[in-house]
Amino acid sequence: MVSISTVSTVSTGTRPGIVLFALALGGFAIGTSEFATMSLLPFMAQGLGIDEATASRLISAYALGVVVGAPLIAVAAAHIERRLLLVGLMGMFCFTHLLSAFAPTYQLMLLGRFLSGMPHGAYFGVAALMAASLAGPGHRGKAVARLMLGLTIATIVGVPFANVLGQTVGWRWAFALVSVLAAVTAVMILAFAPQSAKGGGSNALQELDALKNRQVLLTLLSGAIGFGGFFAFYTYLASTLIDVTQVHEASIPFYLALMGVGMTLGTLLAGWAADRALNFSVFATLGVNIVLMLLFPLIAAQPYAMAGLVLALGLANGYPLLLQTRLMDVARDAQSLAASLHHAAFNAANALGPFVASIYIAKGYGFTSAGYVGAALTFGGVVLYTITVLDYRRSWQGR
Repeated sequence: MVSISTVSTVSTGTRPGIVLFALALGGFAIGTSEFATMSLLPFMAQGLGIDEATASRLISAYALGVVVGAPLIAVAAAHIERRLLLVGLMGMFCFTHLLSAFAPTYQLMLLGRFLSGMPHGAYFGVAALMAASLAGPGHRGKAVARLMLGLTIATIVGVPFANVLGQTVGWRWAFALVSVLAAVTAVMILAFAPQSAKGGGSNALQELDALKNRQVLLTLLSGAIGFGGFFAFYTYLASTLIDVTQVHEASIPFYLALMGVGMTLGTLLAGWAADRALNFSVFATLGVNIVLMLLFPLIAAQPYAMAGLVLALGLANGYPLLLQTRLMDVARDAQSLAASLHHAAFNAANALGPFVASIYIAKGYGFTSAGYVGAALTFGGVVLYTITVLDYRRSWQGR
């Protein structure tokens, strides 16, 4: 078994703080790209001469790119040294966002968004392994949390700024900005990240073993179902605020920023908890999410209560980091593929949650029905994670 500690990349002269900042900057670029596209849809639709329903497929194209690219890149690049792989992934992210920025037609833009999604899962997977190896076994959760801060801070700073660019100088400049951030990340990783053994001591066949590891598959499935509940809520938050809470449209960024602040603090909290009581933290996080989702339809008409709910859901949004940490424990020699599949699973959740909620909304149950859908999906995550833990204990006792 190859553990994170045995493939540590720390070397003389390495400054972990700068390396973690560089890795987080890449997460900031990815988060800005992924979430800003949603807020830029009206401007992109107008600029490309299409309706918003058609433009929304650009979001699906990105998610599909993540799902396809994460396992393919993780397996194909298993023999590549981690630092160089991260530089290559950020280079690809830079190039594909230049394609998005200059795409003259919807078809090319669709291709650009699909290709932009491909490095997403592999980058976070490999970056999480590098961050964990820099910190050591006792502090892996905190290190991965610092990496993921880039993604959560993007929801507070990067997304609003990209939206301002879209409304003033043009939406294409938002993608150009992400391209610059990716290029800076690549240079910083090349300059400051330590070298490691190729692929962290893995190869393609070892990585494919993750697909035969029941613990990896169950953990991924619990994430794909359980976190679908959060996306069911988040996707229809703005619509609920307008139609049910009846706040002014100008107030929506305030609620979204509250979510971002909560997610940032929640990521730090989850990183602390992951190093102390991982399984308890998973169940506690999912339990709190279920309660908050069930409260959502009851208080949706109250602006101040909704502000508190949004902040609380952000704080309770530590599930992805907790599962990322658990995958490090059970993936054995298939660390890169398992970590990359983790992000593919959560992009599957991004598709599942809104889709299920849309069925009930279309039937006339209203936007608040997303709360009940979210609670049901999150409970599904509880059931699957319970099965995962019981299966692990039975397997361990059988040795």
